[in-house]
Amino acid sequence: MTLPAPPPDIAAAKKALRIAMKGVRAGLSANIRAAAAQGLAAHADALCAELPAGVAAAYLPIRGEADPLPLLMALVARGWAGALPRVEAEDMTFRRFAPGDALETGAFGLGQPGGGAPEVAPTLVLVPLLAFDAAGNRLGYGRGYYDRALARLPGALAVGVAYGAQAVARVPAEPHDRRLAMVVTEAGLIDCRPGFRD
Repeated sequence: MTLPAPPPDIAAAKKALRIAMKGVRAGLSANIRAAAAQGLAAHADALCAELPAGVAAAYLPIRGEADPLPLLMALVARGWAGALPRVEAEDMTFRRFAPGDALETGAFGLGQPGGGAPEVAPTLVLVPLLAFDAAGNRLGYGRGYYDRALARLPGALAVGVAYGAQAVARVPAEPHDRRLAMVVTEAGLIDCRPGFRD
């Protein structure tokens, strides 16, 4: 399923923001990235306070994305089961994953669980992003994989994983864009749900 083309003004705004935020992310040093990954993991207890242990889906970071794997491992240590996305054509599912499981190369050269790994419905989805705002709007790469997957998981808690430097005043949004309930950065957990914002 392909997404409808956005209006020209929104498409242009998203394109410009993607370019700018790729530059911001590329400017972060290896030391900052490593410290951020450990900082993210320190907020596992705050996430556990939001919902009981279930299945937590993360992603393998690419192109300088904030690394959610230490956070996923911290959740697994607290009783959660782990999962990673698997992309097939225009669809993305989540498959069971534990440290040491073999991965295969999938779409875009990404590592992903094999087709024989059990498909799961995560209760917590850690979502990659280029930019986010306080209302939970997220800018991704524009393919819509997470928007479609989250639409099929209405009960899941969608939590963006980001560096604090990826916060912006406003992310251009379209009707099909799925909002994040929260964003976790190295500095803490940001609640984006209505009624929780200042």
